[in-house]
Amino acid sequence: MKNLLLIGCGGHAKSVIDVIENISSLRIYGLVGTNNEIGRKIFGYSVIGNDDSLKDLRKIVSNAFICIGKIGLDYRRIEILKLLEHLDFKFPTIISKYAVVSRYASIGEGTFIGHSAIVNADSKIGNHCIINTKSLIEHECTIEDNCHISTGSIINGNVKIGQNSFIGSNSMIRENLSLPKNTIISAGKRVMGWPIRIKDK
Repeated sequence: MKNLLLIGCGGHAKSVIDVIENISSLRIYGLVGTNNEIGRKIFGYSVIGNDDSLKDLRKIVSNAFICIGKIGLDYRRIEILKLLEHLDFKFPTIISKYAVVSRYASIGEGTFIGHSAIVNADSKIGNHCIINTKSLIEHECTIEDNCHISTGSIINGNVKIGQNSFIGSNSMIRENLSLPKNTIISAGKRVMGWPIRIKDK
């Protein structure tokens, strides 16, 4: 069983904890938050330090997972990732037992796949992505690093989404599109072409 540090103490951390508790190979060692969060407990797990504690914690724990949510072009995940990489942490992939992931799909390190998400055949999910609850990644899609595919989103076949993009809840991306890096699609939008045809649901 691998000990694991969770980085972040908000709502997304709670979702990650809920999934990890059903993964027998991982044990949550503790959480890392802000100064005023130290000493708190989340679902029984203690917040044991802040970013400044990571160097000392690395001597004890070698695995970390970023539990900071990503809304829009939020670069906090990238900033903390650079620090964790510098300290030579390893990053497990965390997949809900209630998700459906094709054996012909590939999932990068540090990526989270939530309850009832589907990743279909020949799709490639990059590193440190969030594939959130009930989202659908259809066949032959490429989701590059540090993307958040929000709850209930539908990414149709052969779509490419560039790195650091955010796809809002209940949005739909038409098949065969390629969206550039740093794309933001707000909740409930239908993307029928790029870059012009973005419509309300």
